Amino acid sequence: MTTFGWVAGMRDPPWQWDLRRLGWSLCGGRGGLRAECRHVLLADARELSHAEREGMAEADRPAWRLLMLGIEEPAERAALLTLGCAEALPATVGLRELEARAHRVDEMFGMLPRWRSLGPLTLDLFHRDARRGGRWLALHPREFGVLWRLADNAGQRVTRVQLLRDVWRLNHEPETNSVEVHISRLRSKLAEFGCEGLVATDPRGGYRLYADRMFLLDDAVAEEDALDAYLRRNALWQAEAELEDG
Repeated sequence: MTTFGWVAGMRDPPWQWDLRRLGWSLCGGRGGLRAECRHVLLADARELSHAEREGMAEADRPAWRLLMLGIEEPAERAALLTLGCAEALPATVGLRELEARAHRVDEMFGMLPRWRSLGPLTLDLFHRDARRGGRWLALHPREFGVLWRLADNAGQRVTRVQLLRDVWRLNHEPETNSVEVHISRLRSKLAEFGCEGLVATDPRGGYRLYADRMFLLDDAVAEEDALDAYLRRNALWQAEAELEDG
């Protein structure tokens, strides 16, 4: 079942835009934060000012998951697409067309495993960085590569040789401690964001993600991403208690 989120002052999408009529599932968000979830977001922009619409589109970068509805002027639709909207559509868009466009955006998410969640962290393959809430860790490309590779088989050992092959693209072991240096730097950055202990040294050699630590971190209160923060800051979001519907 395909999932979508809804951004508006009302709890549910109106009949003419409700993709549940075509078999979709409406997501209630993660800890009350709908934009934190990784799927298509429909946004009712009819009551928003031009500046509010632009701000929402810019806040969603680099995700490009927003389908903004109720944009009547072609020039404004073009501007919003440039700013970061996946789609900007007039209020008269039919449900079948809306579904087709939503499917296209959803399929783009599925082309690559762009996002991975490690407890409170989100790994973004396109951005080649990890973030906690709206804060990026500013990982070096190889630090990110190591974390992404460890996440391929979370909790399982990845040897130094495997890291050199898959992250450094080397088929031999160089006489350097580059892997150890990058692991050390990665751990330091993770610790700064409250994720110390996530990367463990395996007793047999190599490294793994510490699964117990991941689950513990995942129990932490969800942090806002940039879009959630923008919506709350500008009072464009429902009360959190009303959003926690699954």
